[in-house]
Parts: sequence; C-alpha cells; structure tokens
Amino acid sequence: MASLRDLGLSEYEARAYRSLLQTGPTTAKELSRASDVPMGRIYDVLNSIEQYNLVRSQTASRPKKYVAVEPATALDRLLEDKKRELEEKADQYESIVDDLSSELDAAEPVEDQFWTAAVGPEETTDLLLERLAAADDRIVMVAADPVPERDIQAVSEDVTAELEDALDRGVSIDVLMTRHLVSSLSEKVGERYRGVLQNRADFDVRTTDDVTGSFNLIDDIEVCIQVPNPLSSGDAFGMIDLKDPEFAANVREEFVPRWENAESLQF
Repeated sequence: MASLRDLGLSEYEARAYRSLLQTGPTTAKELSRASDVPMGRIYDVLNSIEQYNLVRSQTASRPKKYVAVEPATALDRLLEDKKRELEEKADQYESIVDDLSSELDAAEPVEDQFWTAAVGPEETTDLLLERLAAADDRIVMVAADPVPERDIQAVSEDVTAELEDALDRGVSIDVLMTRHLVSSLSEKVGERYRGVLQNRADFDVRTTDDVTGSFNLIDDIEVCIQVPNPLSSGDAFGMIDLKDPEFAANVREEFVPRWENAESLQF
C-alpha cells in the first residue's frame, strides 16, 4: 500500500503528521503521546516536517502548538520535493556521463578483429541501432531486404531517428536502397526525410536494383550484415557485426561503383 514513507518521510515523521490530522492543534507533548513518537525525538521530528512545510506552528502560544497542513497541499508539496530531487539526480547523472564519456573516449581504440551476432527481429534491430549510434565519421547503408510488414514502421522510424542523431554528431551518411524498399517505408519516414534529412549536406540517398542484400558500413572499419531468413522470404533472421578494416575496405570497393551508377531518391 502507498505510504508517506514512499514520498520521503521517516516512520516517525509519517506518524506525527497522521496524528496531527486527527488531533488538530496540539502541543509536542500531546502529539508524542498520540503518535507514539518518543518525547526525546518529537521536537526533531516536528522541526523536520515543518521544513517540509507539512505543519504550521503557533509560536505565540505557551506551550507552542502545531497544526497539520491540509492533506492535498501537503501531498503536493511532497510531490514537488520529489520531482525536484529527481531532476537534480538526473542532472548529476548527466554530468557523470559527460565526464566518463570524455575519459573513456580518450582511451586508445583496439584495432583487433572482432565479430558478434544477433538472432531474431528485436535483437537484430537493437544491434543495428547500437552500431549506428557508435559511428563517429561515416555510415554507409545498403538496404535491399524489406523488413517484415508488422515491423516496417517502427523499425524504419527508429533507424531514421538514429540517423538524424548521427548527422547531429557530424557523421556523413550515404543510403543506397532498392526501389521496392522505398515503396514499403512508412509515411512518417517520408515526412521526416523531406522535412529534416533531405536538406542536410552530409546526407544522401540513392536507389538502384543492383543490390541483393542489406548491410551497413560503419567508419570504414566495421560491417553489419543482415542475414535473411532462409525459410521466410524478406524476413530478417539475424545480423552479423564484423569489425575488420581490411574486409570493410573490400566491401566499400564493391559499393562505390553501385553508388556512382545509382539514381537520386525521388520520395
């Protein structure tokens, strides 16, 4: 069940506030008795919830009396405190991430060959988005195999958003796709292309029918190859991510003449 402790109050603070709602204006001694908060702690507890602006005190009376702020107001104040605390935490975490990013990016990159693989539609998409997000200089996308109809809108929009983020980082992007794939993209992707991507000098899309597979070339050192499902035409079975500068150079060599002979996209 929901508790005042969920909003940051201690057990004693929650007891004191709830008791004040029942007793009405009362002294610390009387509140200690009603709330079962020890007399040795009651003043600290009252000072604490007074700082939360949950009680008001009548300093002119002797002995001093306290009254609870109405529940709706008290809960709103606790909620605002929590929101402010979360915003401060978020700012703190963002600052930590910025510091760590600078520190970790300064490390020398490892140039050894490495490969990994993902199997299944969701895992394949996650790996693709991860590698696009890792690009520092250049992305080449070749897309021939359509995504399954049930996933085409969500996947194409996620990829488009990732490409937009890459452009903002200064990454240049060339996209080569089949005409059939263009017709299967969602209207939102088309709108985003016309409104945001088409006018970017470092973004170019061309179409051709001279490609039969889908892959992504990242920074000329890494290749993400989509593996089609052998039992379901047009369905993605998985993806192989291979970091090998020599292999990537060979892939780029095969890509360049197809790119030069392709036509600019007419969306």
